[in-house]
Amino acid sequence: MIPILMYHQVGLPAPRGTPYRGLTVHPKSFRRQMTWMRRLGYQGLSMRDLVPYLAGQKQGKVFGITFDDGFRNVYEHALPVLTDLGFTSTNYFVVHQEGGTNTWDRVKGVPESPLMTLEQMRGWVQAGQEAGSHTLDHVRLTQVELGEAHRQIAESKAQLEQALDVEVNAFCYPYGDENATVRDLVRRAGYLSATTTRGGLAKPSDDLFELPRVTVARSTHIVRFLQKCLTTLEEKRRRD
Repeated sequence: MIPILMYHQVGLPAPRGTPYRGLTVHPKSFRRQMTWMRRLGYQGLSMRDLVPYLAGQKQGKVFGITFDDGFRNVYEHALPVLTDLGFTSTNYFVVHQEGGTNTWDRVKGVPESPLMTLEQMRGWVQAGQEAGSHTLDHVRLTQVELGEAHRQIAESKAQLEQALDVEVNAFCYPYGDENATVRDLVRRAGYLSATTTRGGLAKPSDDLFELPRVTVARSTHIVRFLQKCLTTLEEKRRRD
């Protein structure tokens, strides 16, 4: 089984009492987490690089690294760490908010935070990281018309590929909102994998378009982080 880590923001947390404050991991914590994984011999991989392991075509000490929404602080604080350690990761971009903010969180009282500009998104992929899609507008795909769901899934892929001049093969369901119909739309759009917000470790038997992830929160101290990542990996390695 392989952990696919789910991050959102990497920066200084908002004031106490702010909704979803826990989804902002401190830069020092992120560096500590990644450094420990490297010291223990594990390689952090993007979904592009992880799929062969998930499909059973490769074996090794690996884990997935994903970021939702394309926050600018991930470019500023996480990219240097990933580059230093030789890790790859996937950032799921909301295409129509390029250079904008997380406007979809406003109704929850979450402070707006800048998202990557097109130049930064290009810098992200030029640094060897992967660009994935998080739809055009961060919509709940099961709650819009089928044609609109198809547009959000297929057009986000096409627009990202044109803007970044790379293949976009990874998808992430906003809010983790998906069902069999939505998964089929993602498959038919030409993606190779899709992640959810469902907690758990990815197993070889899992549908590549319904992959669970491990949430890393601000409060996830290093011992708990390593427990989440390593316990099952070591058990699997011993069995192999």
